[in-house]
Parts: sequence; structure tokens; C-alpha cells
Amino acid sequence: MLESLSVAGAPKPQGPYSSVVRAGDFLYISGHGPVDAVTGVMQSDASVQDQTRLVLQHIQTILRGCGSDLGDVVKCSVFLLDANDFKAMNEVYAEVFGSHKPARTTVATGMVAPGMKVEIDCVAYRPLSV
Repeated sequence: MLESLSVAGAPKPQGPYSSVVRAGDFLYISGHGPVDAVTGVMQSDASVQDQTRLVLQHIQTILRGCGSDLGDVVKCSVFLLDANDFKAMNEVYAEVFGSHKPARTTVATGMVAPGMKVEIDCVAYRPLSV
């Protein structure tokens, strides 16, 4: 069974997609960029570190709203506008995830929104019976 979920405090989708979908015991969190959750405005002047921190805060909010947390994340995909930002992004990512180290793919690519330096999506495992 697939279930699209909406979590209070998380940015609203800015297109025809769900912010998070539960598929059995898995949560699939769509890619999130550095958008202010209240205003919907891209934080384009922020550094890649601040953008990464904001994106991971959004992911934490969504996970918590689904009864989960970062410790349940099994896979992340990170998209960077500039490969030279990898080290700065990685420092914040490591700080936020701590000793938990989910599988990860990082790609340097173009972004769909001006000013977006980083976008992250993830998959978390959260059994329904917990």
C-alpha cells in the first residue's frame, strides 16, 4: 500500500509530487532544497553549509512527523550545483548524521531553481508495527 503523507512544519511541495510517501515499512522523502518552510522562499544567498543544514532540518521534520528519525535513514542522494562544494556539504552532513552513516550517492549537476546549491532526498526504514 502506498500512502502520500503531509507533515506540519515541512515545506509544501512546489510541484505535482508528494513530500513523503510511505510504501510498506519504507518512507521515501522527495528531494528538498533550501526553501523557507513558512514563506516558500529559496534561501539562495545562504552558503552551501547553511543550505545543507536547512535541507537536513526539513528532512528531520518530515521523518519526525512520520514517527521516524535520521537513525532510520538507509539511503540519501545529494545533488550539488558545484562539485567544489562537496567538502563543505559533507562537513555539515557528517555533523547532522553523527555516527549513523546511511548509504549515499553525491552528484554534481544543474539545479531546477536559481540559487539552489544543494538538494537531498532519502529513504528511511520504519516498520509500521513499531
